Amino acid sequence: MMTTITASTRVTASATTASTNPSPTAMAQTEDVPRRIGAMRISDVLSIIGAVMASLSMTILIYAFLAPVGGFLGFMVTLYLLFVATYAALVSIDESMPVVRDRVVLVAVHSAAIVVFATLVFIVLFATIRGLDALPHVNFFTQDMSLAGPLDPLTEGGVIHAIVGTLIQISIALAITIPLGLTTAVFLNEIPGPFSRFVRTVVEAMTALPSIVAGLFIYATLILILGLGKSGFAASMAISVMMLPIMIRATDVVLRLVPSTLKEASLGLGASNWHTMWHVTLPTARSGLVTAIILATARGIGETSPVLLTSGFTASFNADPFNGPMVSLPLAIFQFVKSPEPSMIARGFGTAAVLMLLVVLLFVIARVIGGQTIARREAARERRARIWANLRHAGVTIARWSVDAAKRIATLGIWLWSQARRLASVISGARAASSARPRRTEKRSSVSTSASSVVSAEPQRKDVRSKDARSKDAAAKSRRKRDRDQGISFDEYLDMYPGTKSVPLSSSDDDTSSPKKPDSGDA
Repeated sequence: MMTTITASTRVTASATTASTNPSPTAMAQTEDVPRRIGAMRISDVLSIIGAVMASLSMTILIYAFLAPVGGFLGFMVTLYLLFVATYAALVSIDESMPVVRDRVVLVAVHSAAIVVFATLVFIVLFATIRGLDALPHVNFFTQDMSLAGPLDPLTEGGVIHAIVGTLIQISIALAITIPLGLTTAVFLNEIPGPFSRFVRTVVEAMTALPSIVAGLFIYATLILILGLGKSGFAASMAISVMMLPIMIRATDVVLRLVPSTLKEASLGLGASNWHTMWHVTLPTARSGLVTAIILATARGIGETSPVLLTSGFTASFNADPFNGPMVSLPLAIFQFVKSPEPSMIARGFGTAAVLMLLVVLLFVIARVIGGQTIARREAARERRARIWANLRHAGVTIARWSVDAAKRIATLGIWLWSQARRLASVISGARAASSARPRRTEKRSSVSTSASSVVSAEPQRKDVRSKDARSKDAAAKSRRKRDRDQGISFDEYLDMYPGTKSVPLSSSDDDTSSPKKPDSGDA
């Protein structure tokens, strides 16, 4: 009995110890896991699908059997209200009331975003589809309407005058609005006081100013009082009046969002208010300032009545903002769509598509210019420095390789030149040798011929000499005989023949040719 009680006590103690000291596996299984709020669960998807099907069924039932009226708009409103109620009921089954309220607000926010996006897509697609008849023609972007009428086909006329006019007017308006709006917003933030509060009140009141009032103000001041005349500059001034409140208000809000600690740190380091504003506040609020410029541009680029009052309408191209009427794209759309002709209506929708494309292009350019933060600019600077370093390294490598290649090419050229010269010398030597062989043969033949001629002429010469000698001897003998007969002495003989005095005496075989000295016996 005692043993049984002891065993049971041990089992109870071990169970109590196990319950008070759970194992690591049990602790891991019972640990709380935080719920992801933004994640979509399977239960949420099933609740949405069930709410859509239930609300659609109830709406069809109501409009088919219960409701006395119909219509697409009423059907969609009823469907949406029933969907929200059904979805809230399905979520309340598994979740608490704060979660139900959160889901209902989430559905309302997403529904509003979907409605806005769908409306924007519908407007863009509707204008583009209606303008497809005019957009494919090149002349629509390169010609004006000076030579085209309402009854002319779409292959004639265009909106280049409206495109250029819009760009000129909005550029002048931005050149006026951006400096004024930025300086006014800086004044409102940096110099508080009664006057700044008055300026802020006026700016907020001008935000809701009708565009026709701005057009009338510029028409009364610049055109009627100052006598400027209707022009693109007057239209730009009217657009500036419309853009300036938006620019000031948006810039003021953006500058307020800059942390004050940045300004205090800059001032604590010894910077002035101007340097702090220019180098700290404005660069920090750069993306917000770009957004303010985009909002102001969108406000002014679509104005029609101020442009009509201050600039007038023209079908001709005019790029001078100070002389003559200048039309804009919104005014051209207004003039096109009020015509009953289908071609003019197609031109109007095509012009609307061009205006939307121009706004998107300006928006993209503005975001590219001002959407970079300081970190992105530093990263871009480092990336550019790295690219330039790689380019310099590649350039040095290519230059070295080019120098080595040039040296090798020069060495190869010199070797080829020496080999060519050597080959040329060998070829010239071979040619000289081949041409010298017949010359040697000719020399040998000429030598042999001259030798044979000398050999053959030698006896003839001897015969001639012997004949001459014999004639001379005979003449000499006849003279000596005559002299002996006459008894001439030797001195008289020399006086009669003075040529005999210069004849040298020799012991050659040719002594017969020269007269001999007469001996005393002969004399």
